[in-house]
Amino acid sequence: MDLIRQLILAAAVAAALPAWADVSRDDAAAIAQRVSQGRVLAVERAEVDNRPVWRVKVITPAGDVRVVLVDVATGRPL
Repeated sequence: MDLIRQLILAAAVAAALPAWADVSRDDAAAIAQRVSQGRVLAVERAEVDNRPVWRVKVITPAGDVRVVLVDVATGRPL
């Protein structure tokens, strides 16, 4: 019975943890590519207002260079 209690407790703790992890460099590139419809030129980690972000430089189909900021924690473009 003790093992079953430990497994139940471990499952409860795991369920309480956030469901997401930090967004990877590749994920940030894919997000930026999707929102800009462009080709990714570079990805680097930066901080904006003390918040970690991915700074993704893309070139749009029109030939414009654009920077897309992607929140590291949520994956949302800023």
